[in-house]
Formats: sequence, structure tokens, C-alpha cells
Amino acid sequence: MLAIVVGACFLSNRHSVHHTVPMVTNEDGQSVMAEKSSVFTMLYMHVIPSALVPYHADHDHSDGDDADGDDAAAHAHDDGEHADGPIFQVGLPGFLGFFDGNPKKEGAQLVLYNLQIFQLAAILMMIIAMSGVPGYLRTGKGGYVTRLMGGFCQWLRDDLVEPAMGKELSAKLLPLMMYLFFFILFMNVMGLTPMSVTPTTCIFVTGALALITFVMMIAGGMIAQGPVNFLKHLVPEVPAALWPLMFVIEIAGLVIKPVALMIRLFATITGGHLVVLSFLALIFFFWHGFSPAVGKTLSPLWVGFAVFIMIIEAFVAMVQAYIFTLLSSLFIGASVHPEH
Repeated sequence: MLAIVVGACFLSNRHSVHHTVPMVTNEDGQSVMAEKSSVFTMLYMHVIPSALVPYHADHDHSDGDDADGDDAAAHAHDDGEHADGPIFQVGLPGFLGFFDGNPKKEGAQLVLYNLQIFQLAAILMMIIAMSGVPGYLRTGKGGYVTRLMGGFCQWLRDDLVEPAMGKELSAKLLPLMMYLFFFILFMNVMGLTPMSVTPTTCIFVTGALALITFVMMIAGGMIAQGPVNFLKHLVPEVPAALWPLMFVIEIAGLVIKPVALMIRLFATITGGHLVVLSFLALIFFFWHGFSPAVGKTLSPLWVGFAVFIMIIEAFVAMVQAYIFTLLSSLFIGASVHPEH
């Protein structure tokens, strides 16, 4: 599992766009940031998905004539202006232009992003982590990771999914709920490692996860009750004059629930990352904006704050997986069992 994390970080760093701060030469001949605040923008770009681009070895080295780190930074990567374009791209119909990943090429293009590396890594880690769980649940024997995952599975079944859905429905949908929980958990946790990317900082990823819940709410409710009864049971017993208004409100509620799931997960994870990056950016902001002495003096303070937020983020990574799974279970259960 550790090898998968390291490999994902290596591939992402090797084939992603490398952002740099615009540098200029001052009157003393030193290379300094063009704008003090540009370091914040540069670091914030790392939470935005980056198309996978070909690797060029010459991008890893400066010209060799640079005497210090500032000159090396000034001659570093060219912010991903690769003539080759993305590694993989497939043409899309015009009406899907919103998903265009390569605006430099005519037409809409579907490309691979660094997010996909960590999504695949999360799935591989789930397969490895869960491989020994069935045997552990039968025999009670297994390694540390197997026992930990087995405990998580039993907790999800007994304390989260079953109370929210009922025993009969949870027996059918428990694998889906476990997939959602562990998929989100592994993506969030991997996003805390150096040189990694967190897929849940992309609203398209959280939107796709919320879409699964939305489809299960509608499809599950219609299968269990029938399409007509599903729509009829949306509105509780109210006076006839209020029924049309309540029907519109309940229909809107069906959409609002998964949208809230999408935004909550996206905003919480992205916000935590931006706070950490802000503290790290303050190191360079004071270093280049004022003087190296000021930067060195204040660096321990900003690093301490960043570490503190990272500890909180580790907790939030697990809490958000729990909240998404719990609310999905409640929403689906309520659609299938309207009396609840």
C-alpha cells in the first residue's frame, strides 16, 4: 500500500504541470518575485486538476550556470507549456465542451488528469487492504491491516448503514456504502502525503459520487414503491391546497440533498488544503517580500501552523468519508421507506 502511494505521487509529479512564481531581476541583480502575493496563487494552483503531460528530462535541470536557488527557480519549469499537449486526449461532441481539457486544441477534448492516478491508487489500495478481510471475519485471524479493515467493515454495517437503512435494505446495499466510504477515505488520506493530489478537491469527482447517491435515491424508491407511489409518497399528509407547493418543495429536496453532499465534501477538503498552502506561502512571502532574515525568523511559526492544520485535516479526511456515507444511507433509506 505504501508503494502504491509513493508510485502515485511519483507519477503525478513526473507528468503534471509544474507551476512557478514569476521572477524578475532587481537593481542589485538578484532574482526576486515579480509580485509578493504571486506565491499564494502559485501554490493554490496545486489544488486544481492538471492534465497529464509527457515527461521531458531536460525540465528537471537548470542551465547549470545558476549560482543560487533563486536563479534556479527563475529558470525552472515553464508552467507546463508542453508542445506535445496532454498524454491522452479523445475528441468529445461539441455539446460536451464544458469538459474540454485542452483549450489549445480545436474542439472539446477529454484528457487524463493527475486525479485519475490517485483514484486508481485508491481502488488498488482498497483491493489490497480488503483482500484478507473475508478470511478474518470467518476465522478471526489476520494481520494488523486486515484486522483494522475488518473492524471498520463491522462498524459500518452495525453502527452506520444498518441503523440508517434497515436490516433488509442494508444487506443489499452494504457493498455500495462500504465502497463509497473507503474510496473517499483513501483518496482523502492520500491527499495528505507530499507531492500528492486529492481527487475530492475537484467538484466533478464529488459530483460524480453524489450522483451515485441521487440515482440510488430515485431508482431505489421507484423500484421499491413503483414510480407512481414514489411520487405520491413524496408529500406527507397536508391540506389539498398546500399539496402542489409541497410537491415542488419535495422535488427540489431530492436534488438539493445530493448537491449538498457534493459541495460539503468538496468545500471542506479544498478549504483545508488552501489553509495549509496559505501558511506555507507565508514563508516565501516574507522571505522574498521583506528579507531572508525575516523569512527565516518567522518560518517556524508558519510551519507550526501548517502542521497543526494538517493534523486537523487527517481527522477531517475520516470524518468527511463518514458523513458522506451516513447521509447517503439516510437519503437512500428514506426514499425506499417513505414512512421513515
